[in-house]
Amino acid sequence: MKIFHCELEVTLEVIGGKWKGLVLYYLIKGPKRTGELKRLVHNISQKMLIQTLRELETDGLIRRTMYNQVPPKVVYSTTELGQSLEPVLRLLCNWGGKYAGQSYTPGEFKILNPD
Repeated sequence: MKIFHCELEVTLEVIGGKWKGLVLYYLIKGPKRTGELKRLVHNISQKMLIQTLRELETDGLIRRTMYNQVPPKVVYSTTELGQSLEPVLRLLCNWGGKYAGQSYTPGEFKILNPD
C-alpha cells in the first residue's frame, strides 16, 4: 500500500511524468493505434511508449482493444475515468499557452500546434 500525504500526490502518481499527460491528451481526442501515438508524441521511444500505455491501462485510464486479424491490430482509447481528465488537461494546456507567452520567457518556448 502506498501512503500519500495529499491528493495532489495521488494525481501526480497516476498522470505525472514526462509522457503520461501527452499520451492521455492525444487519446482523449479519440482512439489511436500505437504507431499514431508514436508519431504524435515526439521523441518518445517505442519502449517508453509501451511502458506508458501499460501503466495507464493498469491505472484504469485507458483501454487496449485487440482485433483478431492478421496482422494484429491494437487500438487504445480512454476509459470513462480517463475521459474525466479532459477538463484538467485543458486547463493545463491553457496555462502552458499563457506561460509560453509571458514576457519573462521571451524566445524560450514555441508552441507548434496550439489547440
